[in-house]
Amino acid sequence: MTTLLRNRLAMPAAALLLTLGACVDGDPTGPNARPGAASLNEEVGAAAWNGNIRIGVIPTATSVTLGSAAGWTFTNKTTGLTLLSGTGGVSATVTLEAGSVSTTRYRLQVMCGSTAAVNAVKAQAEALGHPTMTEVIPACTRLYIGDFASNAAFGVRNTYRNTIISQGLAGADSFWKLVTTTTGVTQYRVNTGSAQAVSSGPVVLTSSDGLVTIGTLPYRGIAEVGRNSSGTLAGINELPIEQYLYGVVPRELPPVPYGEIEAQKAQAVAARTYALSGLGKRAADGYDLLPTTSDQVYGGYSAEHPVSNAAVDATAGVVAVYEGKLIQALFSSTSGGYTANSEDVFNSDPVPYLRGVRDHQHGNSEHVLDSLKAHKGPSLRGKKNGDFEADWSRYHRWSFEWTADEISDVISLYAGQDVGRVLDIHVAERSNSGRVKRIEYVTEAGVFVDTKDHVRTSLKYVNASGTFSSLLSTLFVIEPIVDRRTGAIEGFQAFGGGWGHGVGLSQTGAVGMAEKGSTYQEILHHYYQGIDLTTWY
Repeated sequence: MTTLLRNRLAMPAAALLLTLGACVDGDPTGPNARPGAASLNEEVGAAAWNGNIRIGVIPTATSVTLGSAAGWTFTNKTTGLTLLSGTGGVSATVTLEAGSVSTTRYRLQVMCGSTAAVNAVKAQAEALGHPTMTEVIPACTRLYIGDFASNAAFGVRNTYRNTIISQGLAGADSFWKLVTTTTGVTQYRVNTGSAQAVSSGPVVLTSSDGLVTIGTLPYRGIAEVGRNSSGTLAGINELPIEQYLYGVVPRELPPVPYGEIEAQKAQAVAARTYALSGLGKRAADGYDLLPTTSDQVYGGYSAEHPVSNAAVDATAGVVAVYEGKLIQALFSSTSGGYTANSEDVFNSDPVPYLRGVRDHQHGNSEHVLDSLKAHKGPSLRGKKNGDFEADWSRYHRWSFEWTADEISDVISLYAGQDVGRVLDIHVAERSNSGRVKRIEYVTEAGVFVDTKDHVRTSLKYVNASGTFSSLLSTLFVIEPIVDRRTGAIEGFQAFGGGWGHGVGLSQTGAVGMAEKGSTYQEILHHYYQGIDLTTWY
């Protein structure tokens, strides 16, 4: 086992996530997980709302700094009473006062539905002696069954889950969730340096110029500090959804160099649809969405650009729907030549509008897999009449090589043990887009299997910093590097294409289509099959 692997196995989970979550400046940054509902097969729709969206720009902290460069007012959100106010700008720190206790426990979420439906299942569970808990969010009411310590073993929880399923109280889509409850009195202290105030409810800052700072960044709308589901503080930006999109579109599809206005409009519609379908998604934490690739990248006021602002304004209120309902507007940076069917990437039933489509003007003369090795990356610029993406994405084609030691470290990290030599890597199943659906890692310690988009996590590569990163996509072919003289395996090499899950809109493909004359409507109808575009508000 190498030092690199030993350090990675010892790395705290939070640090590992930060390492893997890094993005490259100037590249499109599609979501790394599906948005909105817990399942792609759930219906989504805009919950009752006031036209605003709430973003957890600081998801967790022990203190949050809020500021204004103009006239300002701090209020108690619960009572509406003014706490402090002034002119000429302010910077204040909000902290929690002692007096409340938060407890985090594992609970099994079995449904999120109407109050009547939840109460019916709740009564059945309680009649069988199970503890229950409900949580109301804007879109529905969540029902939890079971109550386990936060360090309860997975095997114990899984046995209980199987019991709940066998009793007809939950389905296969039920999942364990850490839920935090708070007892006692919660109070917030606001400290401007020259004055202090204590609030019994979340603290809200408004500014006379419509701009506030949260942490170090400026945002339109209002700033708020409240408690999240883990019992710590969250810094929240609430603002009209169209103004929110001003800070999303340029971060998801940077106008420099991706300035094609029709592609920017397509991104605006996809981002708007994504945001509306995600209202209430993270209500337990006090906000709707995160400002990262977990949802959509949001940079606030300083990220805005005239080109992307114009695209948002030109499509104001326009969303994508399927049979009258908001779609799950998934998008990723680069498809690699063929987008993916939703069920080939996620554990879901087929979604009719998330069908794989070819990123090419000239039909199916060449399967994507045939071109991966022939056009070895990492950077390929295709001909102007070729793939839509090839002129715009450095990740349209890529390649990676692992030494024998490196591939052993990679698979050992996935297996959670030292696997010794990797003898073979076998792609057992592919989707019609060519993506890997099932892969087998044959090692001295046995065969380890992975499926669908998680393959990107198990088959990491060593980046320029010498650390492991998730593979760019599952669209690849892989083969051993064999010493011609001895026949020994010296490592493995992959030839791939694309960056991201590959479902839905290809952002660089949209730019290529726009450059070739397509409208934003044509772009969206290409990547989301059978949808309609409508003005939602």
